[in-house]
Amino acid sequence: MNYNDIKQNAEVLAFLKKGNDNLGTLGFTDHSAAHCAFVAERGAHILRTLGYDEHSIELIKIAGFMHDIGNSINRKHHAEYGGLLANQILSQTDMSLEDRVTVISCISNHDESTGGPVDAISAALIIADKSDVRRNRVRATDLSSFDIHDRVNYAVTETFLTVDSDKKVITLELSFDESNCSMYEYFDIFLERMLMCRKAAEFLGTRFKLTANGNKIL
Repeated sequence: MNYNDIKQNAEVLAFLKKGNDNLGTLGFTDHSAAHCAFVAERGAHILRTLGYDEHSIELIKIAGFMHDIGNSINRKHHAEYGGLLANQILSQTDMSLEDRVTVISCISNHDESTGGPVDAISAALIIADKSDVRRNRVRATDLSSFDIHDRVNYAVTETFLTVDSDKKVITLELSFDESNCSMYEYFDIFLERMLMCRKAAEFLGTRFKLTANGNKIL
């Protein structure tokens, strides 16, 4: 069982599609397989740059791609539901029990309301997921209908996540358009997530920095 197998797994793709469709109906931003693949690759980049082994990198990619399957059940506690679904799916593969438990734990702890970093894999997933703020995750097309989540995501025109292994710093750089949304609104909904990223970075032996339009925020 590897990352490419998971990306093509019919059950995983079905759960992701249903979860994303549900969230679209409820007014949430995109949580599709595209978002999950982005998280998987960004998580892999974090661990690779910090010198982690290929096995850990493979596990973060698998966990990253599967992390939002719990939205197919309910948005509330989707991390825990996702862990249970992942266990069901992965138990039918040749993945070792140890690796399966690691992936399940990682998925189950990625949400800021109930979780937190418990190992390097989960820490990388948290940073990769919470740093995926961007304009093209917004589904609505009418700006007058935007809620605060739409406005904040739409205001972020570009994001870059840099990992400096020498200085031990992980930096999220935002290009932020304040014409329709203020930085205060960003922190109104994302402060808890950014603090979770800081805790996850510390777990990896690094510091987390946030900049917006070149100015240090956190």
